[in-house]
Amino acid sequence: MLLAIDVGNSNTSVGLFDKSGQLQFLASLDTDSRKTADQISIDLMNLFTLYRFRYTDITGAILCSVVPPLNFAMEKALTRLLGRPPMVIGPGVRTGLNIRLTVQTQVGADIVADAVAALEKFQPPIITIDMGTATTIGVISQGRTYEGGLLLPGVNVSLEALSHRAAQLPDISLQHPKALIGKNTEDCMRSGIVYGTAGMLDGIIDRIRDEFPGQKVSVVATGGNAPVIVRYCRNPIVYDKYLLMEGLWTIYQKNR
Repeated sequence: MLLAIDVGNSNTSVGLFDKSGQLQFLASLDTDSRKTADQISIDLMNLFTLYRFRYTDITGAILCSVVPPLNFAMEKALTRLLGRPPMVIGPGVRTGLNIRLTVQTQVGADIVADAVAALEKFQPPIITIDMGTATTIGVISQGRTYEGGLLLPGVNVSLEALSHRAAQLPDISLQHPKALIGKNTEDCMRSGIVYGTAGMLDGIIDRIRDEFPGQKVSVVATGGNAPVIVRYCRNPIVYDKYLLMEGLWTIYQKNR
């Protein structure tokens, strides 16, 4: 069995695949850079107990992280728990992507995993949208070429900034708006952030499509905030909850 871990800025996703590549469970933990390797090991052991799997059955692990301060502790925890170091997405790991960035090492490991999974499901050109702490948009062209992308503040980051910088605006959670035009402060904020983000994504998608005249551009979205936003976009967008995890599985198979 393969243990796949994605360390994000807010949450750490933990997935377990069986030998055939079927995801057995997907769990989420808080990302805390203060945790020691022992604490991380205990968290993982508790997850295995919760989902009724034995960590002794795991034959390999792959780690994807955008939080460098946690990398050492996470690698140490996995090595101690499984008896072997994990595969870490970074320089030297085969992904099958041609990355056209000025500095190739600047592309996030999560973006790479999203792109690899998207290429298994769609024909390029492809737009990937990952909506977490930040909203990252990637563009993949013919020849498995990652052209680059866009980085935007995440939905919750924008909401927090709005609440903290405006004295009379409350803290609110991200939810589906009742209507386009809000009738009170909270409804207005929800409508603004949801429809505003959806409209922004539509505009960006349209502009990227202009870069590929005459070609069908596929759009796939993932990340914790995507289910709320995607349904309000006018462009057809496929929501794939497991996109990143499936990318980790594919990368692991390419490097076995």
